[in-house]
Amino acid sequence: MNLEQQDKKYVLQTYARNYTNFVKGVGSALYDENGRDYIDFASGIGVSSVGHGNKKLVSAICEQAKNIIHISNLQVIEPQAKLAQKIVDLSGYDMGLFFANSGAEANEGAIKIARKYGEINFDEKRYKIITLEHSFHGRTITTVKATGQESFHTPHFSPYPDGFSYEKSIIDVYKAIDNETVAVLIELVQGEGGVQPFEKKEIQELAAYLKKDGILLIVDEVQTGVYRTGEFLASNLYEIEPDIITLAKGLGGGVPIGAVMTKHKEVLSIGDHGSTFGGNYLSTCAGLAVLEILEELYESGAIASTHLYLEKKLESIVKQYGNLFEKEVGLGLMRGLRAKNVSIQSSVQSRSLEEGLIVLKAGRNTVRFLPSITITKDEIDEGFKRFEKAISSL
Repeated sequence: MNLEQQDKKYVLQTYARNYTNFVKGVGSALYDENGRDYIDFASGIGVSSVGHGNKKLVSAICEQAKNIIHISNLQVIEPQAKLAQKIVDLSGYDMGLFFANSGAEANEGAIKIARKYGEINFDEKRYKIITLEHSFHGRTITTVKATGQESFHTPHFSPYPDGFSYEKSIIDVYKAIDNETVAVLIELVQGEGGVQPFEKKEIQELAAYLKKDGILLIVDEVQTGVYRTGEFLASNLYEIEPDIITLAKGLGGGVPIGAVMTKHKEVLSIGDHGSTFGGNYLSTCAGLAVLEILEELYESGAIASTHLYLEKKLESIVKQYGNLFEKEVGLGLMRGLRAKNVSIQSSVQSRSLEEGLIVLKAGRNTVRFLPSITITKDEIDEGFKRFEKAISSL
């Protein structure tokens, strides 16, 4: 029985898998079982933020594993407290954190905080949360319902929790607010929705409006956070102060971790929320190592330099291959090329893999680029050589 047969027999088939078997990673390159290398412009969907085999991260994980991997949250966990402080310090916001294992769990926590806030801060309970079309907030029943894409709301998993609505634009959010609205949940750059950023001014105006009326602004930074868009948080880049922020993906460099942070630190009480694995020694130790690596790169200007380099490469592709792509979209190292149709998008992804390059797909016919934040210019150059080879015959 080969690997593909084994997977199909024993693993639930919820993914449209490619069966390239990767056995090693170094920096932004992956190697299959035959020793062939692939440039990784996906980083595990924005997770491997410091690349593969990063010595500092590997050392931190190994050293921690020798001592303690896990205890329960009934005891204090030193690296958890240190990571919480580090995140707060880097964010510049006066917030408290709860650690989970994924972005979906972080968003579940954000929704629970908002629901309780709506119970204790208004004469009549507020519970409704407004999100946006093309958004993506997770795969649990509640976060699927919070996701503003009807294709996710199949009848197979109904009934879904109520209290969620989706608006086409920021302007429409204002019209949708009523006396049961407790929060607005947005991504500042819609990842699955096509790597689509919102305008800074409209976000700032929305934040000010919500604050005036005591309605919470929740920013899903599962994909945009941890220097992905240039600053530590996209919220910093947009110069707003949300009430709640969620993080995951790149925070652990590949070790599962999620976090919800809020300035309303008094809302949740003992017993209101919990997680067996969330914030354990291994994941928070990894998070501390990742932030130490990336903070140093940020302060040196290396991250900004890499952003500009990638952006220029993508702009060049659009100019040269206007028959395939309409425009370049995104921020920082969260980028996309808007293909002219879904057929081109699919062909670009499959042909790139044939040429030894991993890219992703997103909504609105977008070819998505989420390389590690530590990717080198040489790795970018090699990736685009392979990309041009892949698309030149389309």
